[in-house]
Amino acid sequence: MFPAQIGRAEKLVPNGRTIFAQGDSCDAVFYIQSGKVKLTVVSATGKEATIAILSGGDFFGEDSPARQRLRVATVTALTDCSLMRIEKNAMLRVLHAQHTFSDLFVEHLLSRNIRYQEDLIDQLFHSSERVRM
Repeated sequence: MFPAQIGRAEKLVPNGRTIFAQGDSCDAVFYIQSGKVKLTVVSATGKEATIAILSGGDFFGEDSPARQRLRVATVTALTDCSLMRIEKNAMLRVLHAQHTFSDLFVEHLLSRNIRYQEDLIDQLFHSSERVRM
């Protein structure tokens, strides 16, 4: 899927292993070739929330090319995973040079954003309905 480029490497991650943690440096984007991962965040008060479960064909770590310095979530393998690790600079080069890939990546980002919005709206409405009962 990802065009041939220096700055990428396949990575096998066993079930239960942390791929990166909230607060780590943003240095790469990951593409899931196979397996499932869980994205979680922890609030300042220590409350943990799962924000997504991703599987084959999904990207994560998209905060890397967006000038974000620190990871906003922790990503943990839920199964044995085969990942493509794409260094930040390599990803930026490909996004500028490969328009077809760039279009696919933007589509992925927009779809993910819509999914997060729908989940947040669903959670807000279900939460307010429970309070009123």
